[in-house]
Amino acid sequence: MKGICNFLRSVAVINLCYSGIIIHGEASAEEDAAIALPVHAIQRGAPDSPTRGYAPGNVGCPSNRPVIRAASILSASETAWLSLRRNKTIAPMTSFLNRANISGFDASEYISRIANNPTALPNIGIAISGGGYRAMLNGAGFIAAADSRTENSTNTGGIGGLLQSATYLSGLSGGAWLVGSLYANNFSIVTTLRDGSPGSSVWEFGNSILKGPKSSGLSIANIADYYDILEADVDSKTNAGYETTITDYWGRALSFQLVNASHGGPAYSFSSIALDESFVSGETPFPVLVADARAPGTTVISLNSTVYEFNPFELGSWDPTTYGFAPLRYIGSNFSRGVIPLDAPCVRGFDQVGFVMGTSSSLFNQFLLQINSTTIPNKLNDTLTSILERIGSNENDVASFKPNPFFGYNNNTNENAQSTQLTLVDGGEDGQNIPLSPLIQPFRAVDVIFAVDSSADTAFYWPNGTSLVATYRRSLNMTLENGTAIPAIPDQNTFINLGLNNRPSFFGCDAGNLTGEAPLLVYVPNAPYVIQSNFSTFKPDYNNTERNLMIQNGYDVATMGNGTVDREWLTCVGCAVLSRSFTNTGTEVPAACIACFDRYCWNGTVNSTLPISYEPASMLEISAANGGDFINRGFMMVVLVVSFSVLIIL
Repeated sequence: MKGICNFLRSVAVINLCYSGIIIHGEASAEEDAAIALPVHAIQRGAPDSPTRGYAPGNVGCPSNRPVIRAASILSASETAWLSLRRNKTIAPMTSFLNRANISGFDASEYISRIANNPTALPNIGIAISGGGYRAMLNGAGFIAAADSRTENSTNTGGIGGLLQSATYLSGLSGGAWLVGSLYANNFSIVTTLRDGSPGSSVWEFGNSILKGPKSSGLSIANIADYYDILEADVDSKTNAGYETTITDYWGRALSFQLVNASHGGPAYSFSSIALDESFVSGETPFPVLVADARAPGTTVISLNSTVYEFNPFELGSWDPTTYGFAPLRYIGSNFSRGVIPLDAPCVRGFDQVGFVMGTSSSLFNQFLLQINSTTIPNKLNDTLTSILERIGSNENDVASFKPNPFFGYNNNTNENAQSTQLTLVDGGEDGQNIPLSPLIQPFRAVDVIFAVDSSADTAFYWPNGTSLVATYRRSLNMTLENGTAIPAIPDQNTFINLGLNNRPSFFGCDAGNLTGEAPLLVYVPNAPYVIQSNFSTFKPDYNNTERNLMIQNGYDVATMGNGTVDREWLTCVGCAVLSRSFTNTGTEVPAACIACFDRYCWNGTVNSTLPISYEPASMLEISAANGGDFINRGFMMVVLVVSFSVLIIL
């Protein structure tokens, strides 16, 4: 964070009512400004909770009563959806690959030839890491860059269309806020959410979540009113007979910032995404959020903890421990041994969207726990204290799923089978801060994963590959891997010493050298372009200038400064998308792709020497110093953080 104060002083004079995505390189001033046009955020459809509020409610069970299914196959719902989605990716993928301009390669002819072959058609996943608002905003920049709906994203150097070509989009912790917010707002464009709409507090982070949204346009006059609403909502769940924890308050608070609806949409559920027309028709990728299980009687989350996922259809785990999935819409129901007793009602509304996002980021409960009596009304302070006294201070980061959907299920392997409560925590607490687990499941057959890493691994909050290392080590655990595999990953010191953490790096380029089927990993680490983007994970607020610059920086990370750092980056992204398809079809790899793989693929070299303090300078400044040939001249380790200014054309 050194130098950030001087930098912010330099940009403080810029009045950003809204900010456009900055286009570098050959783009014109008109193109720079075009994306600044404000668009109002889209609201969700009707809420799905039967109580029309935060509390779950009893409903009649459908004729085909909900059951827990074994994780031995994809769900019928996901399988049916995939047939629609894969077809919908063909046209945008063709357009994207044509723009990639891979010399000597006819993208239209190739995709047309393999379009009906699901093992040959590239299957793309995008994973957004945890890391608080830093991760959310950096990830938002990547999504904006990959979204063809973002103005200028398909211009020279842009990677627009990658999102439309993707099948899966996963998020964890801060990344879960991004993914959840996109889908809770009808898959709005990032810039639409950034610019907001009259009377909405969506993506307004200038007020800390501890203070609540600004009162303009909202029926919240002051902080006390805000906490009264939070308390009333959580009380309604408690009074309905359900266990509540700090995560309930955290999730409700998140919703005010992330869901464009009155009071953050207390009745909106994550499973209602499956009812949205754009999702039903396969127009959007498949969203997945990740959480970890905490074993009964323990407080430590280890690498062998069971990993759970939330998707629009289900909650469950592929791990050989639980190895089952519950229908998400009905998880508040009293399942026992995989079924709901015939004399018991079904329950809906337990999967409130903020609660699900809060579960994946429950580490941030300490935001609420740090409130003192001058900030929080005494009544709510007493309530939170009472909760902590009941569950214990060592369990303040948990989300309680009671009744446990997996009670009595897989008794021999499921460590929670005899517990009436399933306890889930932040998905990054096991060290896997990039949500790769859902995307490396063999049944999903993902070919390439763009892993956007905003982790705070180093002393100055930059990523160093720790999450990839954790997932790689877990994949080597024969009792847990269950068919999952990722390419070999070097140690964290190697990431820094070889510059693998300050620009995109590919892992697993040579499929022939892998011990099993594994996707190509495109590692996209947070790095400074237009701002020193290494804010603390627990920074509680971002003014509009900081927010917009962080999104811009993420956009530049995704596009390498719109090709300024490497003018062939779009070509190399296209080659990464096609890599496994070339292998599966026996297609000769074009020379342009061979050059890209030589440039970006980790070649197996290891340098585990303890590195110097990692404090990178602006990638754009390094590129300019090298005459615009940053990649081919190597990766400079710059110790001094430089100050720089940003010209934003509005």
